[in-house]
Amino acid sequence: MTATTVPAITTEAEPVRRTARPIPTTRLVTVELRKMFTTRSGFWMLVSVGILTPISAGSLLVFGLDSEVTYQNFVRASGFPMSVILPIIAILAVTSEWSQRGGLTTFTLVPSRGRVIGAKAISTLLVGLGAVALAFAVGALGNVVGSALAGVDTVWDISLFMALQVVLYNLVGVAFGFTLGVVLRNSAAAIVGYFIVSLVLPGILGLLAQVRSWFEDLQPWIDGNYTQVALLEGATNTGREWALLGSTTTIWIVVPLVVGLLSLRRSEVK
Repeated sequence: MTATTVPAITTEAEPVRRTARPIPTTRLVTVELRKMFTTRSGFWMLVSVGILTPISAGSLLVFGLDSEVTYQNFVRASGFPMSVILPIIAILAVTSEWSQRGGLTTFTLVPSRGRVIGAKAISTLLVGLGAVALAFAVGALGNVVGSALAGVDTVWDISLFMALQVVLYNLVGVAFGFTLGVVLRNSAAAIVGYFIVSLVLPGILGLLAQVRSWFEDLQPWIDGNYTQVALLEGATNTGREWALLGSTTTIWIVVPLVVGLLSLRRSEVK
């Protein structure tokens, strides 16, 4: 009878598999904000806001009359450069992923394009709010200095409701620029489209309203410039005026943005 030996059974511990945690939204927003400052185009856009804002407010001191030295006029003068530059910053925040070939890296690290675009939207709105706060601050300083130099009483003629409308005016402009970036995804085309819609189209619609009586009542419902001017002047007070703003916002921002987002999810990134 022979004895058999049983080999010892050894068990090895299975390697622990770590599940990758999704990148938090706050980090995505921080990265998008940093990208807006670090790129050359975005950096100089933001620098131009800081330079042109006090220059625009100072022009009111030089060329304005004593009766025009009011807080409202200084805020408008300070915010004028922002109303032009902020939408372009929003455009570049989106189109940089396609025009500068950064999308391959971005969408590899974060495959969910919706999260990336959402972070870009939040970052552009934060930049817009910061720029508007700068306009109010520069306007307040210009109002104090201007009234002292002109020898007139300091006039604070912006109510809280009017201030909120000024903020909304700038955010609508930022949202429109962001929408153009999502729809076209090309920096040059989006910027040209922005200036056409902002500068050329209002004149065409106004001329059409003058020569066609039936279009005169229709114009406020489709002319985004008409409702934005009302916001800037603090004249959006009645239900009809808010309905006009909702109509133009839907036509120029909501519908194109939805279409652009649906197309963006399947567009090829090269």
